Amino acid sequence: MAIENTSDQIFIRKMEQYTHRQMETYGKDYRIPPELYTQFDVKRGLRDINGNGVVAGITEISDVKAKEMIDGKLVPCHGRLLYRGYNVIDLSANLVRSKRGSGFEETAYLLLFGELPSNTELDEFRKVLAMNRRLPTNFVRDVIMKAPSKDIMNSMIRSVLTLASYDPKADDISMENVLQQSLMLISLFPMFAVYAYHAYNHYERDESMYIHRPDNRLSFAGNILRMLRPDKKFTDLEERVLDAALILHMEHGGGNNSTFTTRVVTSAGSDTYAVMAAALASLKGPKHGGANIKVVHMMDDIMDHVLDPEDEEMVTAYLQKILDGRAFDRAGLIYGVGHAVYSLSDPRALILQKYAERLAQVKKCNTEYKFYKAVAEIAPRLISGERTMFKGVSMNVDFYSGFCYRLLNIPVELFTPIFAIARIVGWTAHRMEELSENGKIMRPAYKSLATTEREYIPVNER
Repeated sequence: MAIENTSDQIFIRKMEQYTHRQMETYGKDYRIPPELYTQFDVKRGLRDINGNGVVAGITEISDVKAKEMIDGKLVPCHGRLLYRGYNVIDLSANLVRSKRGSGFEETAYLLLFGELPSNTELDEFRKVLAMNRRLPTNFVRDVIMKAPSKDIMNSMIRSVLTLASYDPKADDISMENVLQQSLMLISLFPMFAVYAYHAYNHYERDESMYIHRPDNRLSFAGNILRMLRPDKKFTDLEERVLDAALILHMEHGGGNNSTFTTRVVTSAGSDTYAVMAAALASLKGPKHGGANIKVVHMMDDIMDHVLDPEDEEMVTAYLQKILDGRAFDRAGLIYGVGHAVYSLSDPRALILQKYAERLAQVKKCNTEYKFYKAVAEIAPRLISGERTMFKGVSMNVDFYSGFCYRLLNIPVELFTPIFAIARIVGWTAHRMEELSENGKIMRPAYKSLATTEREYIPVNER
């Protein structure tokens, strides 16, 4: 863009000077010496030297188990994820096997209210969610379709914050009002995400526009597929796979970044809309909710450079290049491998692998699945052999979730929003728990290195 006048030129030069000054302070070589974290016993990233998280609270909502006590010692074990005491493997298997298409609704009820619902309670809960699938008049036109963005998470944040202006009780943080607001947002998140994608796809990509209203006769997962697809059609298997993925992404303990954000902002007394916007902002980070996108792009790169997924030597050689920082994005990372907590296995990945295999057979994408299977077998061995590991390494949920979404014809721009659509249930449960504790505002401490007091010099003497 051409600079048209002198004031513009002055502004550009000043910004360049400010940027240079900032780089002098926090340039690429800026780094606090790592040994200081040990010297002052500072838990960098709220984790100790072995990767264990600092315990910051107590919860009854879920539990992540990656170790067990054997002969008085904690040793790595196959991962278990428990929702209110129920193993997520059992939950997803039984709910999806029932073919009722309401696994999301049953699991959401469990996390929010502590028990699995009866048939009557489930029907009532589904009706409540259906009643909340209503946006204010012209909201889609005036908010979602205005200034469409490829970043659907940012669009969702804007929708959530704008919706607060329609709520006369937005600042009311009583338990009753917060629950009502949260159930509304749980119901509306799919509309925020899918409609924002269609607006982007139309205005930025010049594709056809589809704004389908949800059908209250359908399941939560079914409605996402209905609103997303031009013909509104989907198969039972597709609905069950998405239902299972939503269950698996719904909650993961209080220590993950976005849930911790939820509790931190809740502890400050903020309203529901601000809290959920903050959680969305946390989740959108590529180190958190956006990781499955990196997996898909990495796998595309592998398939472009490796001819045969059954050629173990060739797959290993290319993965080694990625690990050495000589291929793909040159970051030296094999995405979708390893987890902050799990060691021997991530139960969510094991479940999604089975669905990925079934979907790949139906969609005739067996070759792609073979590539995923080959990487899943080889990558952990390579990483364990080259990196100092305090625990085992295995595939995590991100490795297969993106592949499942691709097989469901969900565009990559919606990968992280789908995560958010599920995780808001966990956020809500933790927000309610934090409010019920009536605890103190969360305020961690930082060790300051600026210990030398400096004398103020008047501006005309500097």
